Amino acid sequence: MRVFIVHAHHEPTSFNAAMTAAAKAALLEAGHEVEVSDLYAMKFDPVSDRRNFTTIADASRLDQQVEERHAAQFGGFAPDLRAEMDKIAWCDVLVLQFPLWWLGLPAILKGWIDRVFALGFAYGGGRWFDIGALAGKRAMVSTTIGGPDAAYSDRGVYGATMMSVLHPLLHGTLAFAGFSVIEPVFVHSPQRMSPTEREAVLAHYRERILALETAPLLPMLKSGDYERLVRKAD
Repeated sequence: MRVFIVHAHHEPTSFNAAMTAAAKAALLEAGHEVEVSDLYAMKFDPVSDRRNFTTIADASRLDQQVEERHAAQFGGFAPDLRAEMDKIAWCDVLVLQFPLWWLGLPAILKGWIDRVFALGFAYGGGRWFDIGALAGKRAMVSTTIGGPDAAYSDRGVYGATMMSVLHPLLHGTLAFAGFSVIEPVFVHSPQRMSPTEREAVLAHYRERILALETAPLLPMLKSGDYERLVRKAD
């Protein structure tokens, strides 16, 4: 199994870093291959603009999709993006490791997705969901959350479950691009855990990581069913 971990936490002593380290060590010990993109250590630029490209389709106006389509056709993605795309193409499983900030992704990870999940690479040409450009690969989200589990429910302070909070990422990004999305890992309030509790969470996470090939999946939208519903609605 080839696993690509995208790590998005700035602090090397964070629990996110401990989770990434535990995952990498467990996978390597089990004979799997691992690539890690530590976005902060790489100083990855999350800003999407003409620096994404070495080619130009239209010098008068920056239309992101036009430029992405052109770059995909003529090999015009910037080297930092091409390197990340190559890791996605290489892997069997993509793991996104990050802390939940303001009910969303850290900006550096959102920017990584904005830049790397480009038209012509991650989607386009009528390829989406079960027939998506990245179909055949799996993806899993692993995130730490500052608040307790009870805060993330229909009756909690946020009025939303973690599955609904991350729906845009799980469904609108990963599944849309064709990934089979593994049930996510949520770690609530690691900052309030004792060392023993933290080690128990890490032990469980190592088990989850080693089961990536067989782990339960979230339901996948069938694009054909959706197209029939659209036609019926019309």
